[in-house]
Amino acid sequence: MAMDAIARDIAFDTLLDDIQFRSFAYFLGATNVGNGLVADSSRPGSPASIAAVGLALSIWPVGVERNWMARAAAGARTLTALRFLWRAPQGPEPDASGYKGFFYHFLDMETGRRAWKSELSTIDTALLMAGVLAAARYFDRDDEAEAEIRNLADALYRRVDWRWALDGGATVSHGWRPERGFLRYRWEGYNEALILYILGLGSPSFPLPPESYRAWLSTLRWRRVYGQELLYAGPLFVHQLSHLWIDFRGIADEFMRARRFDYFENSRAAVYLQRDYAIRNPKGFRGYHAEGWGFSAGDGPGPSRRTVAGVRQRFYGYAARGVPYGPDDGTLSPWAAVASLPFAPQIVEPLVRHYHRSGTGEGERCRFTASFNPTWAGMDDADPGWVSPALVSVNQGPVVLMIENHRSGFPWRLMREAPAIVAGLRQAGFTGGWL
Repeated sequence: MAMDAIARDIAFDTLLDDIQFRSFAYFLGATNVGNGLVADSSRPGSPASIAAVGLALSIWPVGVERNWMARAAAGARTLTALRFLWRAPQGPEPDASGYKGFFYHFLDMETGRRAWKSELSTIDTALLMAGVLAAARYFDRDDEAEAEIRNLADALYRRVDWRWALDGGATVSHGWRPERGFLRYRWEGYNEALILYILGLGSPSFPLPPESYRAWLSTLRWRRVYGQELLYAGPLFVHQLSHLWIDFRGIADEFMRARRFDYFENSRAAVYLQRDYAIRNPKGFRGYHAEGWGFSAGDGPGPSRRTVAGVRQRFYGYAARGVPYGPDDGTLSPWAAVASLPFAPQIVEPLVRHYHRSGTGEGERCRFTASFNPTWAGMDDADPGWVSPALVSVNQGPVVLMIENHRSGFPWRLMREAPAIVAGLRQAGFTGGWL
């Protein structure tokens, strides 16, 4: 066996360690160490994403446990971020950092002020608060710095006025802009907002009423796809984000109890659905097979149209790609498959090994953690096609956390004892399992 082939046939745990560390290292490089803000992507001039900050706060403890970072260094980064968030201007002014405890989706990397005229984002604030609470759980030692982390985390979480975000309705608004007020859309239907409702219900200061969760449940629709019944959502990120922090194995709310299912098993079904679609490959795209799949939100080679193998194809730019109903333009996001490892290791492990053996898991533009489109290359087998030129924080973070949940369950165990998570789950009607 050639030496390069031997190198590629490494133990799976070693391979996971490499993939996980590469994504962890993204956050090391993307963080402004002066204020703790984290760039949304590796594109030059990218603003900070508050979801990225929440992910960073969640992965620093993983770095400590994996011996990639000293506890003191992780604590210092965490404290810097929490101090900055607490002191950042809150108010109705259009250049503030946030309002009513919520934060704008994107912030200037240096000043922390609103960037891109973005919305005051309820879901991204929820992801930020999940990270804030993770930090409070992990840094539990009796010393001045870690006590300040816990105090700041508690103050930031208590400041969020979840009731205000209802805007007089039953379900939570997507967000608010100072120029026009609340956005027209609400968090309804099955989506990534499961964690938003749980954190809102668990608030000790401005809790969502239990009726808001029941109102959300009333918008969910059970479907049958490829012979499998599930709570359907096309893109994988919907089935992952809330699971980064919450262990849904064996616990169920009213909706899931009625179907003798839980959200973890639902995500497992969604992962198998993705692989099944790739095997069927109804549109004949290159690279789709049992070890080549992963459809989620992300960049693509478009927007454009071009003829490939005699067929006029439409390619999208950024899109929430999903299966089997689309949109689908041949763009694969293996990072989304890797982040599904806890749900279905039996089919994710072969995918990871496939991309590693084929040489597409190397370098900064690693296809484990970036979207790519082999169909873009046409009939040229030597051309890998389009590869995303940027790495994105909301792709990198789930890779770190979900690999760790698969390997050790550490993030899940950490959050099982977070008072806000436990209270929110109980208010939502979850019972069973570890609860």
